[in-house]
Amino acid sequence: MTAERASGSSAARRLVLVVGIGRSGTSLFTGILGKLGFHVPRPEVEADETNPHGFSEPRWVVDLHTRLMQARRVTVFDSRPSAWKSMAEAVESEEAVAELSSWLEVQFVGTENVVVKDPRTGWFLPLWLRSAEDLGVETSFATMLRFPAEVVRSARVSYGTWQNDASRAAAWLNHTLHTELATRGARRVFVRYDDLVADWRREIRRAGELLALPWLAGLERSAHLEVDEFVDPGLRRSSAAWDDVALPAALEVMLDDVWERVSRLAEPAGDDEAARASLDEARAAYVRLYEDAQAITQSSVTAVKPRPQRARTSDRARQSRGRFRPRASWRARALSLVPTEHRERIRVASALGRLGAGGLAALPIRMALLVPPRYRERVPLPVVRAALRLLRSLRR
Repeated sequence: MTAERASGSSAARRLVLVVGIGRSGTSLFTGILGKLGFHVPRPEVEADETNPHGFSEPRWVVDLHTRLMQARRVTVFDSRPSAWKSMAEAVESEEAVAELSSWLEVQFVGTENVVVKDPRTGWFLPLWLRSAEDLGVETSFATMLRFPAEVVRSARVSYGTWQNDASRAAAWLNHTLHTELATRGARRVFVRYDDLVADWRREIRRAGELLALPWLAGLERSAHLEVDEFVDPGLRRSSAAWDDVALPAALEVMLDDVWERVSRLAEPAGDDEAARASLDEARAAYVRLYEDAQAITQSSVTAVKPRPQRARTSDRARQSRGRFRPRASWRARALSLVPTEHRERIRVASALGRLGAGGLAALPIRMALLVPPRYRERVPLPVVRAALRLLRSLRR
């Protein structure tokens, strides 16, 4: 289903999906809408030191997205263009659609306006659009834009160093370019994080106009002082520079270029066909860059792959190459190591094992060989044969 179909509904119920890669300001925008009358589904992910004002993320949504992504080994900061195809297959699941629709229907009980935010949402836009359409809910999108150096630096502090800066920066490209494509044709707004922090009223009014939400578009300048307290400019801890972010030069150039292109979408009348065509070019360039990197690093990937066990060459194939020698069984090879005068005793013991008699029947010849010869020699051969006859009689 396309975004155009979702935006064509005349339903009174409205869903705003706040999208954007993690650490881009999605929590701030969602929190503002929550204070302006939108319903933020609960329970929410609890606030912590990385986001002391709260995440405004429904725990149920986070758990659903995480489960579906883990099943396909896709991460929040996934830089692979192919990951989008993998997740597209996941969101076609009828079970996932029914699960989300049931949850979403409950969220509109007692309200007509719901806002949902999770950094993983961008991977699931077709799923959300389909569920919303099934329920007759009008869907629009608010995409947060933040300079990639700030995102990478903030992600390093919040999520650790298990993923390097270059990979996270590439994920910013991957997520930003593909999310922009997925939301085309729908009601949408792009908001720069810096602009929101500097003047949240101006940005919310602009969002209200583009998303056809008149009570936001007509927001009074002097109202909602509680939002002033919520929007804390001091929370911006990262600067817009590449000073301490380690990147390949080609990737840094591409990031600066895409940031300039995508920022135009946040300008008045900036979301036009020329801007979209420019982003199509940038997305194709990123896919080529990633494919080139994969081709170059094939040896590194191969080195860490688990090695499959080499299949044994068949006797017929070896014979056709002129190197055929019939393989002797392990019993025959073991027997060849036994002195000639003791081999008869070993053969009898082997026959005794094949008869099957409790623990003795399963005794391998290799274990029997562990018995010192001086003890094996003391067992008279008639005794061994008598035991063999006894076992045969017990099997009848």
